[in-house]
Amino acid sequence: MFNFIKKLSADKSETPQQKAARDTAVDKVLLGYHLDNTSIATMVTALKREGATLTLDLRLPSDSEPEVIQQELGQLLRPHGIEVIHMNVRLSAPKSDLSSGSTSTTTKGAGAQLPKTTDAMARTETTSAEPPIAKPAPTQAALTPHPRIRHIIVVASGKGGVGKSTTTVNIALALQKLGNRVGVLDADIYGPSMPTMLGVADIKPELENEQFVPIEAHGMAMLSIGSLLDSDNTPVAWRGPKATGALMQLYNQTNWPQLDYLVIDMPPGTGDIQLTLAQRIPVTGAVIVTTPQHIALLDAQKGIEMFNKTNIPVLGVVENMALHTCSNCGHTEAIFGEGGGEQIAEQYRVPLLGQLPLARTIRSQVDKGEPSVLADDEFASYYLNIANNIATNIGKFAKPSNDKRIF
Repeated sequence: MFNFIKKLSADKSETPQQKAARDTAVDKVLLGYHLDNTSIATMVTALKREGATLTLDLRLPSDSEPEVIQQELGQLLRPHGIEVIHMNVRLSAPKSDLSSGSTSTTTKGAGAQLPKTTDAMARTETTSAEPPIAKPAPTQAALTPHPRIRHIIVVASGKGGVGKSTTTVNIALALQKLGNRVGVLDADIYGPSMPTMLGVADIKPELENEQFVPIEAHGMAMLSIGSLLDSDNTPVAWRGPKATGALMQLYNQTNWPQLDYLVIDMPPGTGDIQLTLAQRIPVTGAVIVTTPQHIALLDAQKGIEMFNKTNIPVLGVVENMALHTCSNCGHTEAIFGEGGGEQIAEQYRVPLLGQLPLARTIRSQVDKGEPSVLADDEFASYYLNIANNIATNIGKFAKPSNDKRIF
């Protein structure tokens, strides 16, 4: 199992004064952490601390999310020297069961090396039937903006093979060329391509205070799961919970600098990673990449519908591979059909941000780590036009800033 941040040093023996100070700090954190206006300290039935390891026995409400609680407590306790949390959770029966005289309970156990949040999700086990989920999923309106990132833009597509990642990297570089501070987060956990496209495939991120330091790529801050793998052909064979945990760790546990834009390259489809992002990352808006092909348009519609249902504004549509000009005879042909991008933009009343040609140069430039905008080739102007359209309209979708959040 892949470990993102390895333990940097062995635990040192504590003096009695240090032990007392750490115990006091743990108590204060537990007293200050609330579920529905109730301190979680009142839900602790047993507590044991051994060095940097904390074991909690908890009796939680039936609608609690133990994995989220474990992750948040880990973030709060880490500054006080707690590196490992084990949680043995007993969920109270729903109120409907209690009113009928039933006292059934559900027991969960979870243990994880902090900050390996993905391990915590993967190792949670249920020993009896789950109670029905009563707590509503978080909404975009309830999410706290990142204190150092002004706009978060996701670039998505309903299906693979439409040139989404190539479009993402060129849009990011174009936004930077317009004078913005830009970062790139590769959320395509199963098929990360940003390190190769930006020419930094052999560079690993450094750790500073148990946070990743983004890789500098042509003046942009970049991080990808691909930057953490041993080689380009290492497969990421993870189930949904671990993949979504990896996304959140790359977002939350990275020391992002002050950014005007964080551009996130999404995996294709509308699965676990997309839903997790919609519920836990404050997104300013989404850019949909499609080709004019009928099948691609059908999948792009599903992507737009998903963003609409999760209250993420769609900034516009990019039609990729719109036209192809033969390098031998100069004949121009709409290989994948025509008018598809205009049609879907009109249907959903969103802007058509731009139309990109099907060109060998665009492909060859990203293959060698010098995308068109960086190389300033004949196609760079297409991406600059798209970036201008995004920058012009994004203000009306901006979320209120919050400079008080501390990670």
